[in-house]
Amino acid sequence: MILMTQNSGVKLMAAFNSCKFFLLCGVLLVMEFSPAFVMAQHAYININSPLIRKIPVAIPFFKAFTGHEEEVALGKNAVDIMSSALDFTGYLAVMDRGAFIENPSQKGITGSEINYKNWTIIGSELLITGGIVEQDGAVRLELRLFDPFKETLLIGKVYTGHKADIKSMIYRFCAEISLLLTGKLGVFGSRIAFVSTVSGNKEIFTCDFDGGNISRITNFNNITMSPSWSSDGNFLAFTSYAKGNPDLYIRDLRANKDVVVSKKGLNITPAWLPGQFALAATLSFSGDQDIYLLTGSGEVKRQLTKEMGIDISPAFSPDGTKFAFVSKRSGTPQIYIGDTGSGSASRLTFKGSYNTSPAWSPDGDKIAYVGVVKNSINIYVIGANGGEPTQLTSGQGDNEDPSWSPDGNLIAFSSTRQGASRIFVMTSTGSDQRLLFTFGGAQTDPTWSLAYGNK
Repeated sequence: MILMTQNSGVKLMAAFNSCKFFLLCGVLLVMEFSPAFVMAQHAYININSPLIRKIPVAIPFFKAFTGHEEEVALGKNAVDIMSSALDFTGYLAVMDRGAFIENPSQKGITGSEINYKNWTIIGSELLITGGIVEQDGAVRLELRLFDPFKETLLIGKVYTGHKADIKSMIYRFCAEISLLLTGKLGVFGSRIAFVSTVSGNKEIFTCDFDGGNISRITNFNNITMSPSWSSDGNFLAFTSYAKGNPDLYIRDLRANKDVVVSKKGLNITPAWLPGQFALAATLSFSGDQDIYLLTGSGEVKRQLTKEMGIDISPAFSPDGTKFAFVSKRSGTPQIYIGDTGSGSASRLTFKGSYNTSPAWSPDGDKIAYVGVVKNSINIYVIGANGGEPTQLTSGQGDNEDPSWSPDGNLIAFSSTRQGASRIFVMTSTGSDQRLLFTFGGAQTDPTWSLAYGNK
């Protein structure tokens, strides 16, 4: 049985408006079919459950309404984009089309034209049908999600725009599916920043959530590291040795301009305060390496840590009231939780003698981190209030730099399991560990933007 939510359409539009999801400069028009999918009192899939069963979804070829060559090719590309995107989630299993005994691209894509038993008999619990019209570069894309067992339309949408907008249309529909099933928009449209040595130096790059559309951000020809996204996805903070000193930079991605906001000495491990143009970073201008809260222009708002010793790698809770960080105040590197207002802190990790790189989950209930046990470097997750940690990686190289996806379902990380460090993705329970992309050099420091549609 497919799990659904009440008032999905209203919640989705509110979520789109709040995060400016996939704005296409006025060229994308979205229309809804009859909201048959709005049903009461149904639960969401628990995507964070280690016992989750993947839902089989059938995605047959889309119907090319006029049938000309360009339209057919665009339809096949749209199906491939959707299949790859939904398979990426980790909770949906895209079915092999060789098992299909019905072809909606020829028979018809509406509910009245579908023989639902032809889909339930092959085990499909979700069915997506689509149709496309293309004329002089303009595209109309008609998409529907069905529950074959209930013979019910769950979501129906029409998107119109330019053929270059097809990927955004597909991602928006995938987000509709994600919200219906999980209560969250998913990863569609989000981006990941990372560090690569493909040029011979450490430079920052970005890519789409699925590893596509890789773009180089910095060209300092030096050591650049620790990228951190602002909440709106418009700014990247990072550290670079471009001028010889580890300085703190803020890149305006819209204007492609940098601002240096450094103090004397070290300026490392920046982290944006959620919802504000302010960030924390480790600075050493006072002599000790402490964490400070800065404005976006580099002015010190206040000192967040004051204990003697090295305090680094701040990571804010989703509401910004607390921050995780690494400190050697107990003798070895451990994860601590600090209060953003008062600066008071308590130790979080007690297992293992070397724990670093905290990353706070979007739901605020968990923290991923890197632990070293018996010379093995792996990723663990612990409750934000403490408790027993759960090991997510094991026996496959060094695993570092965890970063949560916007919906908290996935974790990006770097691993040396194939030799040079590469970016991998796994579910929040450690399953489905897979390489995100193949690229030259080594890749480290993946950082997932929590905003959608940022470039």
